[in-house]
Amino acid sequence: MQVQAGLNSDWARRESDKVMSGLQGRYDSLTPREKEIIGFVASGLMNKQIAAEVGISEITVKVHRGNLMRKMGARSLADLVRMVDQMSLPRPHKGTI
Repeated sequence: MQVQAGLNSDWARRESDKVMSGLQGRYDSLTPREKEIIGFVASGLMNKQIAAEVGISEITVKVHRGNLMRKMGARSLADLVRMVDQMSLPRPHKGTI
């Protein structure tokens, strides 16, 4: 019984490590600007707000946002937020912007 519990625990840890490794690899494929924008997107800011904060056009934010969603393999904003949370990436707070 103890051996099986240990094996199950080890299997769960290995699966978690595999998921984190995959997420980190996808995150590493982002450009520096996409890495900057991902935190704003995950914080729930609109493209217009991100553009004003970063100093680029709203259209450029849309392009970066689309690219990072594709590269991260996120099918929705909720998927992206879960990924950001899993990786413990920093997010700016809405009140400080």
